[in-house]
Amino acid sequence: METKLSGDEETARRRRRAATSIKLTMREFNNQISLLNHQVGSRADLRDVDLDCLDVIAMHGPISPSELARRAGLHPATITGILDRLEKNGWIVRERDAADRRAVQVRALPDRAGELFRLYSGMNTSMDAILDDYDEAQLAVLADFLQRATAAGRTATDDLTR
Repeated sequence: METKLSGDEETARRRRRAATSIKLTMREFNNQISLLNHQVGSRADLRDVDLDCLDVIAMHGPISPSELARRAGLHPATITGILDRLEKNGWIVRERDAADRRAVQVRALPDRAGELFRLYSGMNTSMDAILDDYDEAQLAVLADFLQRATAAGRTATDDLTR
């Protein structure tokens, strides 16, 4: 005999299923983006970790090597080797901090950014087409969700690194 669920119980069950589906889809999306980044890095002759650090530098730079290490979750000694490779290949430059000449800031060079934009152009075009299907209010909900999910990921990462 089948048990009949109340309306509230059925709603809660559908909500749990939807939440589980979203989490699974986010995992699949993460895997696809990792694969895409690996392919982009291979074509640009960048190691995966170098591409990750370059992205952090591009988004948050100029940035100090120690702040980059913190944001990337890497040991400062590891960052030195990554920055050496990125600088040698013309992706970044190290500059003395204007406020404290002993300190160094790292910034991405725009000269090679076009290479990465071209490699990501297929994904960017696809994302633009997908986003065109949503109205402004829906885009605001998506943006809020992604910002909150990113913050949750940052918190979880910070908790594991303490």
